[in-house]
Amino acid sequence: MLEPAVVVLRLIQYAAVAILMGSPLFFVYALPAAGPGSAAQAPWARGLLAAAGALLAVSALMGLVAQTGIMAGSLSEGLKPESLIAVVTGMGLGMAGVARAACGALAVVLVLSLPPGRAAWLAVAALGAIAAASFAWMGHGAATEGAGHYLHLVADILHAWAAAIWVGALWVFLLLARAGAPGPGAVAALHRALQRFSGVGTILVAILVLTGLINSGFLVGPDRIEALWTTPYGRLLSLKLAVFAGMLGLAAANRFRLTPALGLALEAPGAALAALRRSLMFETALGLGVLALVAWFGTLAPPAAG
Repeated sequence: MLEPAVVVLRLIQYAAVAILMGSPLFFVYALPAAGPGSAAQAPWARGLLAAAGALLAVSALMGLVAQTGIMAGSLSEGLKPESLIAVVTGMGLGMAGVARAACGALAVVLVLSLPPGRAAWLAVAALGAIAAASFAWMGHGAATEGAGHYLHLVADILHAWAAAIWVGALWVFLLLARAGAPGPGAVAALHRALQRFSGVGTILVAILVLTGLINSGFLVGPDRIEALWTTPYGRLLSLKLAVFAGMLGLAAANRFRLTPALGLALEAPGAALAALRRSLMFETALGLGVLALVAWFGTLAPPAAG
């Protein structure tokens, strides 16, 4: 029973980290620094980040206990202080879990104590970046030996950062485009944010593709390509690639069709906004699907492990 719990808790951590890193960065590069349309005046901005931080802190600690229980043989053994101390002090994934919990808790403190604005958003995003980087020590990247160790580790970190920035932005887009007939000013702000994200999104896709190829080279390898459909890890990875392709399709539709349509309908945006909202909901759902698949196959041995 602990193995499914580890997967679910990993998914929760991935989603929370995406919000902590990607959402406040989106506040900085896509929204006005102050005044109407800024995150500082959005009633949900601080609550979103505080909730994500709290969720990360709790799920990271629960995940550490569950992972320790798997290695120790039972949940009761995993709850023993000596077992937890051994994992935290002796394994990278243990220290990484503590680091994520600390980042989540500190993010809550910063969100609630600092005035909303650029400094607070960047501070929380930095904590999110540290938490996202720590996932590399929970996965296969840190286990690679030899000359490729640092290349794989860096690729893992960059992959996690790019994914967090993308998914974190999607959460904000959903809140900006939520139902409730927003006024023309809010719709115009959403349109500007979509335009500003388009260039960032292109860079993120390039990073994800490049680092994904590097990671696949280490974990699958060109000489084991058949493992993509003959092993559990490979089948889940293939499904992830298919879901990612769906995200790319929706992102392209948003950028080249739905965003221009919204720009032409700012005075009467009902239909255009509804179409964009549906697309963003599907893209976010696919993004969560990708995170769920990563959480699942991250617990499996890759084909390169033999």
